[in-house]
Amino acid sequence: MLFMLHGWSDVAATFQFVVDALERDWHVIAPDWRGHGASGRGLDAYWFAEYLGDLDALLRTYSPDAPVRIVAHSMGGNVAQMYAGIRPERVQGLVVLEALGRPDWAAENAPERYRAWLDQIAVPRAPRRYADAAALAVRLRRAHPHLTSARARFLAESWTEPDGEGGVRIAIEPALRNAHPLMHRRAEAEACWRKITAPVLWLLQEGEAWRESRGLTAEDFARMKACFKNLREIRLSDCGHNMQHDLPERVAVEIETFFADSAVF
Repeated sequence: MLFMLHGWSDVAATFQFVVDALERDWHVIAPDWRGHGASGRGLDAYWFAEYLGDLDALLRTYSPDAPVRIVAHSMGGNVAQMYAGIRPERVQGLVVLEALGRPDWAAENAPERYRAWLDQIAVPRAPRRYADAAALAVRLRRAHPHLTSARARFLAESWTEPDGEGGVRIAIEPALRNAHPLMHRRAEAEACWRKITAPVLWLLQEGEAWRESRGLTAEDFARMKACFKNLREIRLSDCGHNMQHDLPERVAVEIETFFADSAVF
């Protein structure tokens, strides 16, 4: 069994090309997080801890008696890494695609963040709309040049729903784009990471652009890595943040090689 956890403002279908490339006959469970895709929506705010609760409930349902293998991207990776330290006995192995944790916010920023959040929930955001899935597919190919036309169309159709007016809208809760009012404390995440006992594989882009885009210095990155007892890191070239789209065949190979080498099949 393999659990696949997507990132922020994405849907489970993001992993389809990786699943297609897997050699083994896996039982894959890939949920849409709350506020995303076919899962429940309609709230003003989504708290990070609720994703931990959702993952815990999923594992109790689908693997109540055995630890699990997880592949997770971006926000999904942040959830999975914290969970693996909170309940280390529940995670057998973890492959993380570019999830470097969330940056700290200084307490001095709190008044501005709370004010921004109050302003945003007072005027609900409108969903992003397109004439049809084909129009979104064109946009996706511009943003992700590694995508073929067929793959871009598949993602666009998986990421949208009818808007009731003849077009489509992104099937993501618009409130997810609001500023989050609570200050993140990275030290709490690091405390969880230090409790992880499962082997962990990081798949990262070559270079430092992704790290820098998250506001992490080289020292931050080194401190983060030091939290993990059993960590392997692989850098992939010719891909962006969404490497599950850009290099699905390579990602699939690294997933299966890691689990085989780590004796967690």
